[in-house]
Amino acid sequence: MTIKAEVPVAAVRGEPVASAAAQDPEDHSRYRSAGSTSPADLVLPLVAAGGVVVLAGYGYLRRTRRARTRTTPGVVSPQPPVTPLPVLERQAGTALVQADDCLRTSREELAFAEDRFGVDAVEPFAGALREAERELSAAFAIRLRYERGVPAPEEEAARRQALAGIVGRCAEAGRRLDAEAPGFDQLRSLERDMGDALGVAEGRFRELAGRTGAVEATLAELHARHPGPGAPATTVTGYVEQAKDRLVFATTHLNQARQAADSGDTGRAIRDLRAAEGAIGQAGTFLTGVERLADFLARAGQLVPAALTGAEAELARARTAAPSDLASAHATLAAVREELTGATSGSSSGPYTAYDPVGALRRIVRALLPLGAGRDGVLGFAARLVARGDIGAADGFVATHRGAVGVGARTRLAEARRLLDTGTDPAAADVLALEARESAEQDVRTHGNPYAGAADGPTSGVGGAVLGGILLGEDPDGGPPLGFGGPDTRGRRGLPPA
Repeated sequence: MTIKAEVPVAAVRGEPVASAAAQDPEDHSRYRSAGSTSPADLVLPLVAAGGVVVLAGYGYLRRTRRARTRTTPGVVSPQPPVTPLPVLERQAGTALVQADDCLRTSREELAFAEDRFGVDAVEPFAGALREAERELSAAFAIRLRYERGVPAPEEEAARRQALAGIVGRCAEAGRRLDAEAPGFDQLRSLERDMGDALGVAEGRFRELAGRTGAVEATLAELHARHPGPGAPATTVTGYVEQAKDRLVFATTHLNQARQAADSGDTGRAIRDLRAAEGAIGQAGTFLTGVERLADFLARAGQLVPAALTGAEAELARARTAAPSDLASAHATLAAVREELTGATSGSSSGPYTAYDPVGALRRIVRALLPLGAGRDGVLGFAARLVARGDIGAADGFVATHRGAVGVGARTRLAEARRLLDTGTDPAAADVLALEARESAEQDVRTHGNPYAGAADGPTSGVGGAVLGGILLGEDPDGGPPLGFGGPDTRGRRGLPPA
């Protein structure tokens, strides 16, 4: 609109409004004095309104983003799915089993390196192994407390934290072994000194093959002296046959290792050598188990009379014990003495004939525990002897069947070893060792041997090697062998870094 009654003329595009007003000062003054609105006055409100719209839009966008990224009143943000507790428990159990396998395999391969290079050369790796063992021992202790209800089942957050602690300690144990694996491979230098390494393995193989006949005779004598379905010798029944099975497997892989080395296939040679070493180590464990049991029974038989005398003296001094505990202890000692008398009368084969001296010692020690005795003197020595023997037997079984043994048996074995090492409670350590052995045997029965008859026939030893954890069992031929190191270096070829 204009003041003059003239036809309005459209402004030229791009021409400033101020210049148009300057061309007619009179019109401009009348324009202002009449209270009319100039084009500039019209633009300002529009700009302000547009700014309000922009700010409102910006605020809306910010509110929308906040609602998407965090919880605000009235808005529910999507939460990540929570892993069920049973799944976490299985994961923690798997981590414990894998870490325990890595430690056992590392310990076995370290023994071959020590035979070849000496104690001083392998000390850095032995130190890493000890550190990993401490981590794993702590993880097993957490697992046992968890199993016993600590933290309480209703404290789900605390139980989740405990399971995370188990996995974390297992990971740390594996990390320490993995960190030393390249250096260990450098020490062994199998790609350069395959001949020397084969010589060490073949020497141990020949020594074990020579012991087999003597151990077989020892086992037959044990069965004759301690007959019956629950006799001590039943715990090592079949050990000589399993040792022979491992030696058959070792023979095959030692020969293959030499052939591969001669043809320049270093990777294959290392793989076969490691498999042979694992089998040789387990054959030694089987044979040593029989010999250790014979020695264990002999020492226990010699100790039973002194333990009986010591227990009877403790019983005579017990004045404040409950009458029922006293009566039970008297009955146990009388029964053991009667068995001992019957076993030695009319026999020239020794004081431990026809009864179980280890079982007798165990009963004596347990009978005196409610009376507050059995921790010192001859009874304390008897308790430690029995616990040490049963822990060794359980450990040997787990070591040679670890492809099937689960976390329950390993947890109890670890706690038994801890109690014995710390001297806390040898009798409790013995109870846990027996539970570990029973659980491990049940695992093997449940697992069975799916690899029997695999590869090159039923006498190849592959099934036993997989059951014993020597091979991973991932391939038809049993998979790659294990070596020194943690989970990240399992089944490696063993070649040092370039």
